Amino acid sequence: MTKTKSRILTALALTTALTAPALIAPMFNAPAAIAAPQVVQDFSDLAAKVTPAVVNVAVTMKAGSDDGDDVRMSGQQDKQMEEFMKRFAERFGQPAQPGKPQGKQRPADKGQAVGTGFIVDAKGTIVTNFHVVSKADSITVTMADGTKLPAKMLGGDEKTDLAVLKVESDKALPFVTFGDASMVRVGQAVMAVGNPFGLGGTVTTGIVSARGRDIQSGPFDDYIQTDAAINRGNSGGPLFDMDGKVIGINTAIYSPTGGNIGLGFAIPSSQAEPVVAQLQSNGRVERGLLGVQIQPVTKELAESLSLKSEKGALVAMVQPESPALAAGIKSGDVIVSVDGKNVDGIKELTRMISAMKPGTSAKLGVWRDGKDMSFTAKVGDQKEENPIVKAKADGKPAAKPEPMAYGVSLAPITPEARQQMKLDAEVKGALVAAVEPGSPADDQGLKAGDILQQVGRDAIDSPKMAGEKLKEAKTTGKPVLMKIYREGMTRFVAISPRAA
Repeated sequence: MTKTKSRILTALALTTALTAPALIAPMFNAPAAIAAPQVVQDFSDLAAKVTPAVVNVAVTMKAGSDDGDDVRMSGQQDKQMEEFMKRFAERFGQPAQPGKPQGKQRPADKGQAVGTGFIVDAKGTIVTNFHVVSKADSITVTMADGTKLPAKMLGGDEKTDLAVLKVESDKALPFVTFGDASMVRVGQAVMAVGNPFGLGGTVTTGIVSARGRDIQSGPFDDYIQTDAAINRGNSGGPLFDMDGKVIGINTAIYSPTGGNIGLGFAIPSSQAEPVVAQLQSNGRVERGLLGVQIQPVTKELAESLSLKSEKGALVAMVQPESPALAAGIKSGDVIVSVDGKNVDGIKELTRMISAMKPGTSAKLGVWRDGKDMSFTAKVGDQKEENPIVKAKADGKPAAKPEPMAYGVSLAPITPEARQQMKLDAEVKGALVAAVEPGSPADDQGLKAGDILQQVGRDAIDSPKMAGEKLKEAKTTGKPVLMKIYREGMTRFVAISPRAA
């Protein structure tokens, strides 16, 4: 196309547009949108209202105790932080002390930690994180006005990382109250108050980034995620909504450096408030106990168990003299409901049972042998939980293994093997002597020293029996269910047969 033709077409296009007022009238006649001025939310009144109830918590610990003066880092971030500090120290010629500040040295006879807390009644009851005060020899609380008061710990709960302190004062103390975390919405504004780096009270703001976060820190993970800056020393500090109610307790951060990158996590008040109430009155938390080891239901396990979905919690082992055993629960059962409420996974089952008062009865919906069944268990108390004796599989006894199509070689559990591996007489099955690299068994994490105790629903008492059962299972073409014992723990795996 020539330049002349191009100009003509352009002119025609303009002419057409200008001669078609009906089509363009709405566009040109609409009033121009005027951008509204951006309003920056003012938090000053809220800060003035709540900060008097937020306190600094200073802890003196025994020599050799780990510092507690930081917000916990989730997952493997604490290890990464230690490695980073080690490399930093070596690079700049300082003594490598992973995880500890380089420079000013603390007295050799004691350690110190700093965190944050908040007062929840006029009599001086204070909530903070358990990891801040768990190793304390003495605790000093500093009020917003600089007043220092000695504190004692009324009780602590490691599983939820909560602790309750008490100070004595001759006057009523300022306090804040819990809000309803179940009403918290993603995107709403929040304000965190703490004592980062020991510099004094600091206010930071942000929004709720997410709810129900599981950062693998414990069995009750249900964190509120926020981008409000949370740093070292904020542990135990409150997260406020715009009404000045405490909707969370700042506890953990996700950070490769130990500093804030906008990923902070707070225990929701809905979880904290009942725990605080029990710690305040009893010094401990009563939790229901069923007495089972459980594991998630994977797609392969669901198929091998003829389950329609991957929901529920698979019982890997039933503890001796436990409520579950008395109720008739067996290893291999899948608990799918408690008192009519569906169990989506192991987290839900743990929370449901733990929330029940010891001595109460729980109706358990169970999937067993392709059928729905129901059992009633009288819930026990977790303080009565019997520890499980763990054994180490340190060596492989000399025994002639039998090769299997699933990539494992099995051998008898000889007296020598039992002694070497410190196995109780009650532990029966076939010893995994070797696992072929890249095999289906290897893919599912089996290793030498494991004990194969069950194939499908059949208990195993020898390698020969295991071979027969595995051979039968292979003909179905479906994943086969195996019960594995390792170091005092049992779990189920579903392994598909290796293609010919």
